[in-house]
Amino acid sequence: MGAGREVAISLDGVRGKNVMPLKKLNTALFPVRYNDKYYADALASGEFTKLAYYSDISVGSIACRLEKKEGGAIRVYIMTLGVLAPYRGLGIGTRLLNHVLYLCSKQNISEIYLHVQTNNEDAINFYKKFGFEITETIKKYYTNIDPPRLLCTYKAHRYITSEEITIKSW
Repeated sequence: MGAGREVAISLDGVRGKNVMPLKKLNTALFPVRYNDKYYADALASGEFTKLAYYSDISVGSIACRLEKKEGGAIRVYIMTLGVLAPYRGLGIGTRLLNHVLYLCSKQNISEIYLHVQTNNEDAINFYKKFGFEITETIKKYYTNIDPPRLLCTYKAHRYITSEEITIKSW
């Protein structure tokens, strides 16, 4: 996986029959155990939830929930986005997030938000590169995780084109 090598990355949708790789990734990546509602929301979001494969190995995922706002507009909540440590730095997280941003632009969805633990500097910096801004800190959000604080980040989405998300190494 050295620099300069062609990386074979593919994205695949999550359906009932392949939800197990998402569950395994979540167990490896996050300090939270997700309930059935999380997986039902992920499946219901359709193309907004994806697995990333390096060759045939599932190494990352993004799972979203589509929410109806008052007035009928849809917003996207990114429930989780993660890539296994040995595969970070290869653009996999960027590809997953760009996929969701592109879907938002195609569907005229103008609001995306997510939560990040306050001590997760890598994630905070990653999202800032995409224009996400911290809008609030929720104290005592977690009961069994240290620190218990959580940042809410928000992006008023600008529409992007498919050309903007093309990554030459894919």
